[in-house]
Amino acid sequence: MGISAAQVKELRDKTSAGMMDCKKALSASEGDMTAAIKWLREKGLASAGKKAGRVTAEGLVGIFTSNGKAALLEVNCETDFVAKNEDFQCLVSDLTEHVAQKGPGKVKSDDQGAGDALYAQNFVKDESTTVEDLVKGKIATIGENITLRRFTVLNGGHCYGSYAHDGGKIGSLVELTLDDASKASEERVTQLGKDLAMHVAAEAPLAIDRTGVSADVVESEREIYKNKALADGKPENIVDRIVEGQVNKFLSGSCLLEQGFVKDPDVKVSALLETISKEIGTGISITNFSRFKVGDGIEKKQDNLAEEVAKMTGA
Repeated sequence: MGISAAQVKELRDKTSAGMMDCKKALSASEGDMTAAIKWLREKGLASAGKKAGRVTAEGLVGIFTSNGKAALLEVNCETDFVAKNEDFQCLVSDLTEHVAQKGPGKVKSDDQGAGDALYAQNFVKDESTTVEDLVKGKIATIGENITLRRFTVLNGGHCYGSYAHDGGKIGSLVELTLDDASKASEERVTQLGKDLAMHVAAEAPLAIDRTGVSADVVESEREIYKNKALADGKPENIVDRIVEGQVNKFLSGSCLLEQGFVKDPDVKVSALLETISKEIGTGISITNFSRFKVGDGIEKKQDNLAEEVAKMTGA
């Protein structure tokens, strides 16, 4: 049967596949649009598999806050060019909303942890497809490997502040809990949430207060400071005092409540909370926060131009 230009355009609009691929799919499916989409997805899945080993150190951090829920999701791709692609950005936005609404427990089925795997869940905006199939379809149309790396969901507070930096390369959330929850929507509180999320993005605290800092981290810092003091020739009888001073300084700079507020470094975050609590007449606490930076900890491929030229020329 003949395939019309209108059919090809409709299939292209639905799948973003190439014109010739759309025509082939329609011909193979005898004009059946649903079958043609399946045909393209099957071809796309085959090509997506070849991309699965590529390093994905670029991407975006998606942010979602609504109806008492908040989520961060890091979605990685291979190049910054694709990270700026509107189709990729829409995917990140949709999947971050999915994470907030469906609250998965882990990313992949073989990851440690309880709860549903994100990849295995039915997509919240189209229950007929899984998140994994949705991502694979985008790999096929966008042409790069795409991976869902990590997420966090916050849903135990009264107000959520969020901040995206550098076009989504860094994303942060702050959860506030109020003694009087009815005041959570006041402008002073919502602005505080935004300001604190910006602060978290900029200062990257390790914990809300000292009780949240891992004992292993503290011990590691203590060992570093002790070895340095001894290497600098400090008398052994004062080394412990020096080390404790350095550890105290480290904790002060690493705990959110003790950090100088990014908009006014002379004011500690704890003092800022006290001030605004008095202004609105109810206690405000930071009960959680999260911060993701795209590609943090991923080893990026380093291209060596000289080696590449040598390979091409046989030198």
